[in-house]
Amino acid sequence: MCGNEVAITRSRLRFVLPFVAEPAELHVLRTAVREQLAHWGFQALEDEVQLAVTELAANVIKHVGAGAPATLVMEHSEARLRVELHDKSSAVPTLRDPDCEGEFGRGLHLLEALAAEWGTAVTAVGKGVWCEIALGSVPRLRQLRRAVAALEHYRGEAGPVGMRQVRNLVILEDAATDLIADLLHWVAAQGGDPDELLDRALMHYEAEAEAA
Repeated sequence: MCGNEVAITRSRLRFVLPFVAEPAELHVLRTAVREQLAHWGFQALEDEVQLAVTELAANVIKHVGAGAPATLVMEHSEARLRVELHDKSSAVPTLRDPDCEGEFGRGLHLLEALAAEWGTAVTAVGKGVWCEIALGSVPRLRQLRRAVAALEHYRGEAGPVGMRQVRNLVILEDAATDLIADLLHWVAAQGGDPDELLDRALMHYEAEAEAA
């Protein structure tokens, strides 16, 4: 279990927490993550990091098995926070079509969009799955999370056949194109100017990108 029964290793830059991968332990794991982020002064990253840790732990439960021993490692540099989750299985997770994966599979696609980088590494005793979140990009992360959530919902309305055509970034780009086109049709139907909307959106994006 998390908590007092397991020794937590803390330092100024590194946090290590062994735990047992059980559904009932996920909320305890999130609490430990939240407390450590507060200790480091990274409260603004709570939502993103708790999402990442929950997704990684849920995949251990689903693909390795409930009750499997695992270890959460978090460490940070001046620019990034790195989250690693280690288990004793050498089976490497892969992204699949969200309609085939269920709740936790959708989370992996969200993790891919939110993280600056993520990947897997086979170790001598199993594997580690990791992701890195840029410390200075909290507003951008939240924008990406909202965008991915909107695209997942929009693509879901199109049905599972279209969702299986391509994977990962390509399918999100296609969904974004279709969503933008539908929004332009909606603006025109309301008597608005689609070109003016595009210009305003581009100006807004460029201003935020320059400020980031």
